[in-house]
Amino acid sequence: MALKRYEIDELKQKVVHVKKRGMDLIRDPMLNKGSAFSDKERDEFNLYGLVPPHVSTFEEQIKRVTENYRRKDTDIGKYIFLEALHDRNEILYYALLLKNLEELTPIVYTPTVGTACQQFGHLFRRARGMYISAKAKGDFKKRINNWAEDEVDVIVVTDGSRILGLGDLGASGIGIPIGKLSLYVACAGIYPSKKLPVVIDVGTDNEALLKDPLYLGEKHTRIKGEEFYEIIDEFIVAAHERWPKALIQFEDFTNDHAFPLLNKYREKLLCFNDDIQGTGGVALAGLLASMRITKEKLNEQKIIFLGAGSAAIGIADMIVAGMMEEGLSKEEARKRFWFIDSKGLVTSKRGDKLAEHKVAYARNEKFQKTLLEVVKSVKPTVLVGVSKQTGAFDEQVVREMKKHIDTPIIFALSNPTSKSECTPTQAYEWTDGNVVYASGSPFDPIKYKGKTYSTGQGNNMYIFPGVGLGAIVCQATKITDSMFYIAAKTLANLVKEEDLKKGRVYPDLNDIREISAHIAFAVCEVAYANGIAWTKRPENLLEFIKSKMFQPIYLPYKAV
Repeated sequence: MALKRYEIDELKQKVVHVKKRGMDLIRDPMLNKGSAFSDKERDEFNLYGLVPPHVSTFEEQIKRVTENYRRKDTDIGKYIFLEALHDRNEILYYALLLKNLEELTPIVYTPTVGTACQQFGHLFRRARGMYISAKAKGDFKKRINNWAEDEVDVIVVTDGSRILGLGDLGASGIGIPIGKLSLYVACAGIYPSKKLPVVIDVGTDNEALLKDPLYLGEKHTRIKGEEFYEIIDEFIVAAHERWPKALIQFEDFTNDHAFPLLNKYREKLLCFNDDIQGTGGVALAGLLASMRITKEKLNEQKIIFLGAGSAAIGIADMIVAGMMEEGLSKEEARKRFWFIDSKGLVTSKRGDKLAEHKVAYARNEKFQKTLLEVVKSVKPTVLVGVSKQTGAFDEQVVREMKKHIDTPIIFALSNPTSKSECTPTQAYEWTDGNVVYASGSPFDPIKYKGKTYSTGQGNNMYIFPGVGLGAIVCQATKITDSMFYIAAKTLANLVKEEDLKKGRVYPDLNDIREISAHIAFAVCEVAYANGIAWTKRPENLLEFIKSKMFQPIYLPYKAV
């Protein structure tokens, strides 16, 4: 969302009071303006001789860093360049990101962040965020107090156990919270100084990392069982005591920990799991928009999931809520789902003990081993891929689906791009162009029979920044599923007709700040209606939310 002229003028009347001088000021990424310090600031803060003589405009700086970014010929090279900019000048970094969001998001986050996490120990340059080590158990409160900022609005925390579709990356998983929080700032205007990325290092079972001399985490196998939960609990208590109003976002925990952690803390403090609730919200939004293309109702869909982990169940639970709004009972809605895990169709009759999160969706019918078998018997309208099985939606499966429905809906949501169950090109070719397709990672627009399709990316960045912003603005006491549901409906309603004509079931990412503001508005309304907001509702809530969003522009400095 571009700043209006009057907003810029109003902001420029504000002054930042600064104590630092000289190189101390230049080395602070939140205060550094580089070559853009004014002559007055150079004199007042002892900067003459420490920066080039020309006073650059902000636009000149953006042009310079854009040119240098585009000179990089590899995605990982671009990632390193952006993180270096992030480390030296946060205002410029976020201005660049917001100006080129569609181009830079795949570098800052999925898919490139996955590669960066895999190589984290080899790419490491400067510490960002907090590393909470298991060996410091009993001392977490003291460690937490080492963080310099007394105001933190959002904490994104991982244990590095299930990074995207790449598995256990241990302490190297810190790249995911770093990337997610960059999106919080760019998409929803959370203040950069009020975010905190955290990795809780309980070891790793990744043998390659344990043998890597440059791995930066604890070199032992993962701590499991009750001790694992004791470590997480000590961190949560310490963080919540230091920052009682901060939102805690759980990120990339394995399924056996993701659900228990969410269930344990969700009623006690402001928290959510983005892999479960955020993914569910963004997938529901895509399906609701898809209904506008197929002219059908959500409660009429028959949905097959390939994958039955936290993302799959989160998506299903959110769709069930949508079907219930359209008149079905919870039991009736759940009967419209079929889940396939690593063993085959999830049924109550197949003989193995099902994980607790799968039980509610277990079918009471004959077991079938393969996706193709299930597609043939169910005749689904929707295929959702959250399996991390590259190419699992093959030609035979897609053509079989197309036999029974005019316009199949195929959501190949596994990340990164290399793990996608099928590509948009394959989906369009195998359905003769009659398909609604979305992916988890970005694909370039494709041409099929003379028409260009810009397929949508079911990226959680459409949902979680706005939900977080809303919760922070109204000071919600907890995050509810109804907040994610209303966020999904809001997002779906923001998809324009021209988007749908291009095959997109998500809005243009360039509108992300406006999208996040509207989602935050809807979330606040839920909080106020349910009596779980500490603040009083402002008269003009939407404008109030927008006024709270950080804008990446330089403000004048005054010495103190």
